[in-house]
Amino acid sequence: MGKTVADMTATELRQLVSSVVEEKLIQLLGDPDEGLVLRENVRKRLLRQKRIVSKGERGEPLETLARRLKLV
Repeated sequence: MGKTVADMTATELRQLVSSVVEEKLIQLLGDPDEGLVLRENVRKRLLRQKRIVSKGERGEPLETLARRLKLV
């Protein structure tokens, strides 16, 4: 049998509430990208980024990028 709320730690309760809220939002709003096809070039770029990040490499800091693009 599962825990009661009284038996949960604050962290466990927070995780439970978070997952319930997320589940409900997905039910209500759905996935706006559902049914869309991912272009091959986008898929390759995402996979390349995933490999780079998994190796511990990071991209350009946000502040540097914003200055370079003259956003600040």
